[in-house]
Amino acid sequence: MRALAALPFSFILAVSSAASAQNATPHNLILFVPDGLRALKVTPETAPAMAELRDKGINFKNPHSLFPTFTMPNSSGMATGHHLGDTGVYSNTIYTGYPVGAAGGSMTPFLENDPVLGDVDDHFAGNYLDEETILAAARREGLSTAAIGKLGPILMFDHTERSGAKTIIIDDQTGATKDDKALGIPLSDEVKAALTAANLPLKAPGRGDNGKAGDAEKAGTTAANVDQQKYFTDVVTKAVLPMFKARNKPFVLVLWSRDPDGTQHNQGDSLGQLTPGINGPTSLAAIKNADDNLAQVRQALKDLGLESSTNIIVSADHGFSTISKESKTSEAAKGDYKGVPKGQVPPGFVALDLAKALDLPLLDPDSKNEPVAAGTYPRLGNGLLGKDPANPDVIVAANGGSDLLYIPKQGKKLNKELARKVVAALLKQDYVSGIFVHDEFGRIPGTLPLSAIDLRGAGVTPHPAIVINFRSYSAGCDDPVLCAVTVCDTRLQQGQGMHGNFSRADTMNFMAAIGPDFKSGYVDTLPASNADVGVTIAQMLGLRITPIGGLTGRVLSEALPNGITPKVVTSKLISKPSEGGLRTVVQYQRVISQRYFDVAGFPGRTVGLENLTSAEAKDKKHADASER
Repeated sequence: MRALAALPFSFILAVSSAASAQNATPHNLILFVPDGLRALKVTPETAPAMAELRDKGINFKNPHSLFPTFTMPNSSGMATGHHLGDTGVYSNTIYTGYPVGAAGGSMTPFLENDPVLGDVDDHFAGNYLDEETILAAARREGLSTAAIGKLGPILMFDHTERSGAKTIIIDDQTGATKDDKALGIPLSDEVKAALTAANLPLKAPGRGDNGKAGDAEKAGTTAANVDQQKYFTDVVTKAVLPMFKARNKPFVLVLWSRDPDGTQHNQGDSLGQLTPGINGPTSLAAIKNADDNLAQVRQALKDLGLESSTNIIVSADHGFSTISKESKTSEAAKGDYKGVPKGQVPPGFVALDLAKALDLPLLDPDSKNEPVAAGTYPRLGNGLLGKDPANPDVIVAANGGSDLLYIPKQGKKLNKELARKVVAALLKQDYVSGIFVHDEFGRIPGTLPLSAIDLRGAGVTPHPAIVINFRSYSAGCDDPVLCAVTVCDTRLQQGQGMHGNFSRADTMNFMAAIGPDFKSGYVDTLPASNADVGVTIAQMLGLRITPIGGLTGRVLSEALPNGITPKVVTSKLISKPSEGGLRTVVQYQRVISQRYFDVAGFPGRTVGLENLTSAEAKDKKHADASER
């Protein structure tokens, strides 16, 4: 594990004089997250408000999503300033090690759900992140705080304060009930009065047609998520911002836009086809929808006289790719399944293939641990491999562009032999491009350790034993990053959209900033990440947060007036070759001791990954601990 425990926070102190935000009264701050927005899709034509903010403020030209490139992991990075090895949010779906009641008793819950997050928090001593978030620290220091928008990542920013009295939390589940129990976080009387005065309902609207993903025979949505996002943006501009202004004290507010992510997932422009994929008219409408939301917020700041005292950071959680469901090596692809086109891999193909390769029973954790019958697949793609669902041999958490595998200890003993068998089975599959194994299992040829990519840290949730990256390739456009195709373990269809991969298409998120504590018209060519966003926000607000884990981001000092501009070096990690000659390779950049992972996988199977030089290809030694 990297020894970074003291560095970033001492670095905060070193540059504390660089920004006027360190005055006794800090400026306000808004974090706007356009979920799933690719950096290269932002132009004056497609997203004029974001393009203007970027060009007049800070253009983070070298942005990085945290891998696995999913929403909940990256929201944990923004919320805490820590990498995923510390937050324990390794993906959107993780293995918790116990049946989560709020997820129907599943041990592989999908985390984008308020009751599920509450359940998991309770199980892990009240805070499953085991780190203080920036909103929790801000309200502790007396700032006004709010998080509004997409279900899941919004609550992440202050998930331990569930009364609604201190931090305003408004998401998809606000006002919703199930079995006479509230699903969302309660609204305070003050917030209810403000919403009512603004003629806004106390219950969030659903997604309508935008939520329709279709199936193998019926195309998904052709509508952006306009109505729901208009509600959330109206809540911010017509109720919360006027309330915060009246309080006459600094505030920090998060607005998380589900678009373009939700629309790109469900879009119906490309059923079964890899083109246009996520580059069709529906996806472009979703980008414009998020852009309109940002424009409305900026106009409200002007109208309220708050523009000159408010910093805005825009950071997408991840990029995006088009889904492929094709494999020539998968045994699962040879079966016949209801609703799955002939020859395509079904949801849960990793679980199905491993169960066959290891000769283990396959149980469905999302269907009361029932056996997965022949000709069927796990309902949500997740799988428990073994005879006893309470003590499985292997757990598969299916997520999309990458999957997590867990191998619980047998008593206190690691099953290293099983880990090697799993890796051997994965190396035979054409849909795999890069394998990362927990350090405690030892070095396995063809793989790199989790510590190499900051997935081994102080996190309190169960650590994955193996992380699988899936193959990606270009659909044939001029810039492969804009038309990447990824084999995905998902219930969505070929031609729709997904992320989570280690290709540059998924790691290259959009990042920009503007405000009184940022430089103007500055192009920042240094690498930046979503963990840096959290640390930089803490710096700008003058928050004192004591870290538990050591995998923290850095202050983006070069973007601040009179800030330090450190140097960057590029490097590469290369595993020892497998018996078949496959090597997991990671290309990264380094600033001080901070690593930014650009792309990883097997050369020739990941978009943006360079081929090895002849010297690198001939090198048979371990190269996973040194810079190349």
